[in-house]
Amino acid sequence: MQENESGQWLRVLRDRGLIPGDTLAVSLVGSVAHGWHNERSDYDFYVVTGQEPEFADGSSITMPLNPPRVRSRSFYLGERRWEVTYWLDGHYDQMLAKVSRDEYNRGVAPARVLAAREELALGRLDSCVILAGEPWFDARRAQVAGSAFRSFMIARSLGASDNCVEDALGQMKSGNLESATLSARAALGSSVDALLEGLGQFGSQAPKWRPQRFRAARPDALSFEDYWALETMRDYDPEDPRPWINQVLTICQDIAMRVEVS
Repeated sequence: MQENESGQWLRVLRDRGLIPGDTLAVSLVGSVAHGWHNERSDYDFYVVTGQEPEFADGSSITMPLNPPRVRSRSFYLGERRWEVTYWLDGHYDQMLAKVSRDEYNRGVAPARVLAAREELALGRLDSCVILAGEPWFDARRAQVAGSAFRSFMIARSLGASDNCVEDALGQMKSGNLESATLSARAALGSSVDALLEGLGQFGSQAPKWRPQRFRAARPDALSFEDYWALETMRDYDPEDPRPWINQVLTICQDIAMRVEVS
C-alpha cells in the first residue's frame, strides 16, 4: 500500500470530521487492506477512541461488550462506499480478556467465546493497513500473540468440522447421501479454516475469502489445487457420491491430526 494513498484516506476522514479528538488508532481493514478488492468493494475503516463518539447521525451495532455497541458512519465518495466503525480502546481490553489463556484453560466453549464482529476485530489487527497510531497496534498485536485467540479459533473450527464429520458418517450409513454430501462440504470448510487459522490467516466468518486466505497461508498439509478440486466438487459423482464424501472426510481427519491447537 502506497504511503501517500494511506495519507489521502486519512485526510478524507479528517476533512469529514470522522476522526474524534481522542482517537488512538485508525486502520483500513477488509478486502482493500489485503489487496483482494474490486471496483465495487467498500472502503472499511476502524477508528479506536478512548470515549464513545457522539454523532448526530450514523448507526449502532449491538455487541456483547460494555458499552454494548459500536458506532458506524458511512458515506459515498464518487461511486465508492466508505464505512467507518468506531471501537473503544476498552472494547479491545474486554475482547482480549475473553480469549485469555486463563479462559482457555478454564474450558470455555470456543464456539461461544467471541461474537463474529469481535473475532473479526481481533483477527484484523495483524492484517490491517495502519493509518495512524502505530504504537497502539504494536501493543495490541503483542497482546493478541500472547493470548489464546489462535487456540480458541482453531478449536472452534475443528469442533465444527468434527460435528459435521459425525453427521456425514451417520447420514451415509442411513443412505441419506444428499445430506451426507452437504455435511461433508461443511466439514471441509471448517477444517480448512482451522488449517488457515493455525497459520495466522483468520477471517472464517467470511467464507468468500477462503481461497485468498489459502493462497496467502500456503499450508503444507494441502495444496491449493487439491483444496479447490474439493471445494468445487470437481470429482463429485451424483450417481455415486460415496467416494467423494469419504475422500473429504479423510482429508478433514488428516487436517485435525496435523493442526496444533495450543
